[in-house]
Amino acid sequence: MGLWPGWRRKRHERIGFLLYGAAVAAARQPWFYAVLGVPDTLDGRFDLLSLFAFLLIERLRPEPMPGPALAQAVFDAMFSDMDVNLREMGVGDLSVGKKVKAMWNAFHGRSIAYAAALASGDEAALEAAIARNVWRGAAPPPGSAAALARLVAAARAELGHQPLVALSEGKVSFPPPLETVS
Repeated sequence: MGLWPGWRRKRHERIGFLLYGAAVAAARQPWFYAVLGVPDTLDGRFDLLSLFAFLLIERLRPEPMPGPALAQAVFDAMFSDMDVNLREMGVGDLSVGKKVKAMWNAFHGRSIAYAAALASGDEAALEAAIARNVWRGAAPPPGSAAALARLVAAARAELGHQPLVALSEGKVSFPPPLETVS
């Protein structure tokens, strides 16, 4: 007797939501808003969440299976959550799709910018991409973009040390944001 063909997808879906939930928890740390001055707005929270989701997806995508499937599951979980949140906020059914598509485009653009900055190894490029996207063109508080860039580099390194086996069970950790802005 064969297994139902969708069983793997459902398993990845569940793990994707667990991993995405960890990214949400990391992005909700009060330190980002109170100390770094990340705008505590819908946009600011989306931008920070996008950064953590990007790090997870970037970690999973190049791995052998189930890495790419889990990366897709994290992405799917994020945009499923965006859809639900918009509806809960009272956005009309007819405009939810357009708003989710705009968020997808924003996430995609940020992901390209972060990936290019990280691939270059240029700390200033990562800091500039973070400042441009998280503070949306406004000047971040002094030292904040640099502190967030250091945390992103640390999170990327920490994710790189976490085995795919643990990630495929939904177990992931991000470094705590304990540094001060200098």
